[in-house]
Amino acid sequence: MVWLRAIRVRQAAEGDRRRRFGRALVLLMLPAVLAGCDGLWNNPYPDSEADANILYASFSERPKHLDPVQSYSSNEYQFIGQIYEPPLQYHYLKRPYELEPLTASKMPEVTYRDAEGETLPDDAPPAEIAHSVYEISIKPGIEYHPHPAFATDDAGEPRYRDLEREDLEGINVLGDFAHTGTRELTAGDYVYQLKRLAHPRVHSPIFGVMKEYIVGLEAYAETLQEAYREQAATQEEPFYFELEDYPLEGVQQIDRYTYRIKVKGKYPQLRYWLAMPFFAPMPHEAIEFYSQPGMKERNLSLDWYPVGTGAYYLTINDPNRKMVLERNPHFHEQYYPTEGEPGDREEGLLEDAGKQLPFIDRVVFSLEKENIPYWSKFLQGYYDSSGVISESFDQAVQFTSGGEARLTPEMREKGIELLTEAQASTIYIGFNMLDPLVGGDSRRARLLRRAISIAVDMEEYISIFLNGRGIAAQGPLPPGITGYKEGREGINPYVYEWRDGQAQRRSIDEAKALLAEAGYPNGIEKETGKPLLINFDITGGGPEDKARFDWLRKQLKKIDVQLIIRNTDYNRFQEKMRKGNAQLFMWGWNADYPDPENFMFLLHGPNSKAEHSGENAANYDNPEFNRLFDRMRNMQDSPKRAAIIEQMLAIARHDAPWIWGYHPKQFLLHHAWYKNVKPSLMAHNTLMYRRIDPELRQQHRQQWNQPVIWPVVLLAVILLLSLIPAIIAYRRRETASGRELN
Repeated sequence: MVWLRAIRVRQAAEGDRRRRFGRALVLLMLPAVLAGCDGLWNNPYPDSEADANILYASFSERPKHLDPVQSYSSNEYQFIGQIYEPPLQYHYLKRPYELEPLTASKMPEVTYRDAEGETLPDDAPPAEIAHSVYEISIKPGIEYHPHPAFATDDAGEPRYRDLEREDLEGINVLGDFAHTGTRELTAGDYVYQLKRLAHPRVHSPIFGVMKEYIVGLEAYAETLQEAYREQAATQEEPFYFELEDYPLEGVQQIDRYTYRIKVKGKYPQLRYWLAMPFFAPMPHEAIEFYSQPGMKERNLSLDWYPVGTGAYYLTINDPNRKMVLERNPHFHEQYYPTEGEPGDREEGLLEDAGKQLPFIDRVVFSLEKENIPYWSKFLQGYYDSSGVISESFDQAVQFTSGGEARLTPEMREKGIELLTEAQASTIYIGFNMLDPLVGGDSRRARLLRRAISIAVDMEEYISIFLNGRGIAAQGPLPPGITGYKEGREGINPYVYEWRDGQAQRRSIDEAKALLAEAGYPNGIEKETGKPLLINFDITGGGPEDKARFDWLRKQLKKIDVQLIIRNTDYNRFQEKMRKGNAQLFMWGWNADYPDPENFMFLLHGPNSKAEHSGENAANYDNPEFNRLFDRMRNMQDSPKRAAIIEQMLAIARHDAPWIWGYHPKQFLLHHAWYKNVKPSLMAHNTLMYRRIDPELRQQHRQQWNQPVIWPVVLLAVILLLSLIPAIIAYRRRETASGRELN
């Protein structure tokens, strides 16, 4: 029995030895196996998409509304701008921004009428114009993207009408419906959408504006409210509310491809609204489809699956992971521009001139909540474009001695390109003109405001807190808006002077002199001998905000003025602004459309926030400015209008209701394989113009993401070497055991 046990021990040892050698062999072969793999180890996308014509982008939060009558934020517009088509669009390349037809067959025809309905000439005085009638003709043959709402059976009847809850068993996403269809776009779809502005269950953010212009819209909302209430009393919600049963005076369909919008007075800005998704078409079939029982519980709604005629349509809406746009197979003929602004041809932006759109087959938006992972994936080639995040700004951008932004050598080595453009926005620090200290039109208050405006060095603010991504404002108008001027003609002479070929802020000594002239020498009020205290009202504020406020305190301290930060919660702050109880505050405005009226109205007296609930947060009210605004607002662009705008700017600069602040500057990076990239601050349907070179992208991905395998090889060698002593010891014991058995 002893010899039998010895044999078993020997067999076990032999098996153990084989296993050890097997593991060592696997470790030695592993690097070679891994090195032979074609796929990228860190690729977040399927290998099958390596050469696909796909654009990769990201989103950071779920869009709340994809219904164009309610949507009004940039994170929503990046989706719906590709799906819905209003009648007009902005030319992709031209600057200043220029409107052109999209679904319209030509630019709208405008007719002016007096109070008796008689037609007036185009140059009629605005006071004589009671109504403006916009006639819009759309192109025939445009079709909606595939959607179950348009699916029909063999008899031509809607396949998915009158569904019950049980009919939706197994339907979790829109793609679960077996059948889809399409139909032609008609003028009636545009009329239907404009009626939805007044729908009692839809809260459109522009209803308040449009009811002041579209004839009958306010009364129409009241009619719909009453009708809906009556219908809701007899039916269980949700139900389809038939808007076609209720005509709207100011919006009428003339024929299959023509409709009219009738507005009060002269309102040339309507043409800009005609390029916004609010004025895009909506097929009644889609509303009827989504109004059926059980749809909303399954997230089957316009806010999840829009219905449009644009270049793309949404096929996957998984807001916790990704959203996917696919090319619309029914997209109408649309071509890349054949002309642009000077320099576009040299930049390669006209290489695709005249080619049919869109170029990209699919757009994949992945959820990215954190900046650093997003930035890393961009550098690895897994996102095609990126903004410049604060954490990596120095890695991406450097400034020349002349203050010009350019890419770092590391970025240029990768072929990354930088695009910069001033945004159609203004960020300012407002004086409450109702305040007894800083407000009013007295000379004393005006000199105080000017002194503070000089002291607050916005160039320094832009450098420290924005990494240079901004332009110091000279007035309310940002670059790209009619009336904005660069160079010597465009400076605010009360804050700047032109020296050595550039605008330079006036000195602190001048600011102190103004302050003394106002009655506050060295920051002390003459009459009382008390130090001058200015209150700055804010809401919230984290560590980064504290640094900004400390900086602002230092700015006023330069002229011996003490700044008191008054921090309140959001609701209390808003209440202060509504009641005109703030003193100094920070505010901002993003343009709805590229017209000076959309900025000048922020200083229009009748638009005062405290007195009229408007957007004039400073409550500025200068009668001459108001008179000029009323003349300018409804004028067509012309030298005469430009002259009025100049007068308005001169008045506003003289009165200084704002510390004019800055206009943010957009920094956009994109890889060499991403073509036709030109920032557009007004257009929303830009993805159809973009192009991807998938082969070049894959080459760079392979180059930038090669696996680093030497640590694996080194580990394998160390493990093998560590086994050698054990193997030698085992062999010795085996030999010794063999002698004992013998």
